[in-house]
Amino acid sequence: MKIWILFNEEIEAATSEAYEVRRFLAEGKKMGLEVEVYNPEQFDLLVTDENRDTVLIDGKPHTLPDFLLPRTYVVDTGYFALAVIRQLERMGVRVFNNSATIESVADKMHTHQILAENHLPTPKTMLAKFPVNLALIERNLGFPVVVKTLLGVNGTGVFLIDTPTAFHDLMDLIGETQPNILLIFQEFISKSKGRDLRLFVVDGKVVASMERNAKPGGFKANYSQGGSVREFVPDEEAIRLAIDASKVLNIQVSGIDLLFTEDGYTICEANTFPGFKGIESCCDVNIPEQIFLAMQARLEREKEMLGKIGRRKTDTFLK
Repeated sequence: MKIWILFNEEIEAATSEAYEVRRFLAEGKKMGLEVEVYNPEQFDLLVTDENRDTVLIDGKPHTLPDFLLPRTYVVDTGYFALAVIRQLERMGVRVFNNSATIESVADKMHTHQILAENHLPTPKTMLAKFPVNLALIERNLGFPVVVKTLLGVNGTGVFLIDTPTAFHDLMDLIGETQPNILLIFQEFISKSKGRDLRLFVVDGKVVASMERNAKPGGFKANYSQGGSVREFVPDEEAIRLAIDASKVLNIQVSGIDLLFTEDGYTICEANTFPGFKGIESCCDVNIPEQIFLAMQARLEREKEMLGKIGRRKTDTFLK
């Protein structure tokens, strides 16, 4: 099985993202898989209906892989990385996760729209509109209120605003300095302050779960923001929510974040490029292996399906 990983950093970089890509390479080698890493900028996108079996990398044709695993944030790399993913999936490459999913989940407002449409619990969320109607925010969301940039990742661009006065001051500052910034305002779930759950879902199955806790006095529980982690054994409701959220958002490899409520959980966010350094540090799980096994299982199911179709055609012909 041939797998390409799309990644926009140096593989030997000191970041968690680069570490995780190195984990993919090491586990792929152990499993006898052909795993290669490419930067989106190495691709030259030539659209033609004549040759659908190769793509140009560094100006030379390369035979297509069985799978593409994007591990580059399209928020950071922009249109070109997304265009590379689209090109490969239109040429028949199986993608974990596909371009439409990456686009919709990167937009936090769109994510909550999809979840709410499918009757999955999510905090009340409002898209910013300047000048901000403070009374409307206070009436519908209350204070404290969570303010998020629309496209932030790894806990960046997330703020907890305690009072209407602080909120008004922040909006004034943003209005003067970045009036075109895209923000969402979200209901604050007090029971979950400083802690949440991350469930890692691979092709419809929860493979690991951890509880994350913010640093003392902090509000963000993300591991990348210095939060502590411990293994969490999820109950049926948490598992159902993570699987259902992944299904309605069409995510094959996802990190689903749940907040604790008075009567269960609510879905805070979904991630199409979930980090796994933290979850492997506290759970007995091999995330790259789980993803590669899911890919192998997908190929086997396709082969079995094609075999059944072939047998039915043969049986029909013999009749």
